[in-house]
Amino acid sequence: MKLLIHGRNLDVTPAIRDYTEAKLGRAINHFEGLVKEADVHLSVTRNPRVPQQTAEVTVFANGLVIRAQERSENLYASIDMVASKLSRQLNRYKDRIQHRTQGPVHRSAAAEEAGAATLPPPGQSLTDGKEAELPSRGVRRKYFAMPPMELEEAVHQLELIDHDFFVFREAGSGQVQVVYRRNHGGFGVIQPKDA
Repeated sequence: MKLLIHGRNLDVTPAIRDYTEAKLGRAINHFEGLVKEADVHLSVTRNPRVPQQTAEVTVFANGLVIRAQERSENLYASIDMVASKLSRQLNRYKDRIQHRTQGPVHRSAAAEEAGAATLPPPGQSLTDGKEAELPSRGVRRKYFAMPPMELEEAVHQLELIDHDFFVFREAGSGQVQVVYRRNHGGFGVIQPKDA
């Protein structure tokens, strides 16, 4: 697995790097067949009145993106909490794959067959035939694969990335839709309306 560690407003010392690698290595250890790359961003706020240190991890697992973020007053505590959160999310993802391919499986049987159930890799590259250009000031563009999926899968993906919304292409109609987390619980869907 490829592990990239970046620091914002702090120098990533060898001690911090070793600690991060050890903690995330333990959290991801059981998912070696699924996880291809992990991107870690460690940051410290510049305001001395608000000592806030953040650990954010984005994991790329068989075409899926799983994200976890934690904040605390201590960077090492943030790393511990984000590793624990990531482990729970990966467990949920792995259970879902096994449930889909084999039906409900007992935990011990699931451990024996780790790596047996994998999703197919995503299709072609998103950058084929495109020229690199700088976006206008203040606007950041993101490009990502949008394979068709059902609403239930989109809600599950929203829970894995720990964001407020998720953009997806609906499998039945092929339309781009947005599923979002409602303030008072539950989820909502934004769909295009035919004029």
